[in-house]
Amino acid sequence: MGSIVLRSLSVLLGIFFIFVGIMKITSLLSKDLHKDLRKEYVKYAKVFPFTEMLDFKIPSKWYRRVVGSLEIICGLAMAFIPSNSIKQGANIVLLLMMMMAVYSHYMVNDKFERTAPALVFFFMLTGRLVIDWQLRRKATAEVQAVNGEKKSN
Repeated sequence: MGSIVLRSLSVLLGIFFIFVGIMKITSLLSKDLHKDLRKEYVKYAKVFPFTEMLDFKIPSKWYRRVVGSLEIICGLAMAFIPSNSIKQGANIVLLLMMMMAVYSHYMVNDKFERTAPALVFFFMLTGRLVIDWQLRRKATAEVQAVNGEKKSN
């Protein structure tokens, strides 16, 4: 049962992030939403946390494109690549990006309605990590139990 939940969650989250990443990179799907995202990323680039530390101002265009590209790449990995370690890596990258999105929304004083999707997907990605961790722990316990039976015989 847990495996079905994990697979479903991985595919659905992957498809969502592919869709959102495409929206950030191109106006192919929606010109209005793409235009809105371009305008918002001007604000988000100004509050990028590593700007002062690196003494480098990130151009909003490249910030948006890098975030969109990472979302597409990680979404593809989560939805279609069977390797569990690659899925975990993509999950962690997306989790960090959602934390960054929440931070950016907070710093530009966005309303909760704009922050809520990042929070929801942060919790969904966290849930996916927890489900995967539980399934791995259960599988490890089963292997140890089988090995313990073999040694006692």
